[in-house]
Amino acid sequence: MQNKLQELTDKLYNEGLAKGKQDAEDLLAKAREEAARIVEDAKVQAAKIISNAVKQAEDIQTRTEGDIKMASTQTLAALRQQISQMVEARAIGSKVDDALADKAFVGKLIATVAGAFKADGAAAPLEVILPEDMKAKLQEFLASNIDKELSKTLSFGFSDSFAGGFRIAPKDGGYYLDFTDESFRDLLGEYLRPATNKILFG
Repeated sequence: MQNKLQELTDKLYNEGLAKGKQDAEDLLAKAREEAARIVEDAKVQAAKIISNAVKQAEDIQTRTEGDIKMASTQTLAALRQQISQMVEARAIGSKVDDALADKAFVGKLIATVAGAFKADGAAAPLEVILPEDMKAKLQEFLASNIDKELSKTLSFGFSDSFAGGFRIAPKDGGYYLDFTDESFRDLLGEYLRPATNKILFG
């Protein structure tokens, strides 16, 4: 009886131990599988993060290169424009200033422009605006050198908003024609710019 009880106890113990070992091995196998799955997921996530980081870095590099290229193109264009304007200013500036400081030239120009306003042979009433600092020099000259018929329809005003040339407008207003130093420089610059750019930049 004692032996049978001992056998039964040993059998239960061995079966329990075997079952415990089996359960432990099952748990260990499951833990290993879970660990392998976690490692694999981590590798996939790491690969995605690296791929996204590489793509973002490439995008930033592409955008940066594009920005640098655009900035350099704009800077080069601005520099070319400044050089062209400096050359034009030197070529045109003093000659325009000299011509518009010549009383005889300005007087002929005013007479020619004012004469073009004649309607049915009669001169139109016009206002001529001259530079303020040329008032003394031009007023007397114009009064004595412009055609008597034309001078009856002309009135003269002065402005400090420009340094040379003149503006002319019908007395009823509405518009004026600009023959100032600045407008002459702009006009001549428009004609010279293509040739200047070709000479300077090919």
